[in-house]
Amino acid sequence: MTALPFAKQGQVVGLLGGSFDPPHAGHVHITKEALKRFGLDHVWWLVSPGNPLKEHGPAPLPERLQAARAIMCHPRVVVTDVEARLRTRYTAQTLVALHRRYSGVRFVWLMGADNLSQFHLWQDWRWIMDHVPVGVLARPGDRISARLSKAARIYRQAKLPGSASHILGQAEAPAWSFVNLPMSDQSSSAIRARGEW
Repeated sequence: MTALPFAKQGQVVGLLGGSFDPPHAGHVHITKEALKRFGLDHVWWLVSPGNPLKEHGPAPLPERLQAARAIMCHPRVVVTDVEARLRTRYTAQTLVALHRRYSGVRFVWLMGADNLSQFHLWQDWRWIMDHVPVGVLARPGDRISARLSKAARIYRQAKLPGSASHILGQAEAPAWSFVNLPMSDQSSSAIRARGEW
């Protein structure tokens, strides 16, 4: 395991959580876009020990961390096993623990539009929306279901227009922004299905 990443007071850090099983060029693309679109100083990839919503466990964590570090080479991006170090299982638990450890750091939760579609199934999802700005990056085929999702409907008043996405990191929660990107259609599940991982 690695040490917790460094961040100083006042910085805006985007958090991209996932199993990264395997990491691929689509993850790299949305990370670079998130840095630009949401006014972030850094992005941390939170490579999770496991996904509570998935039936089968992912590849071993050290293998996924190594693959993620090999593909994500950017001076403002850190690949980390924060959740394993903090012993947290759910996103809300991780965010509470990070807020305690990083006083004055502003965190933004990052997700693909596919995750917004089923965000209401996450544990304590409303706590997440109420305490951390959320940046949503549209992937092919997920735009409509995401915009009609339960989370999008309940928090429609907190949505920033796309033209204001760059201030998301400075916004007080609840606040979220949805940006359309020229997206890669790569997915970890498709890569696994082809036997390439």
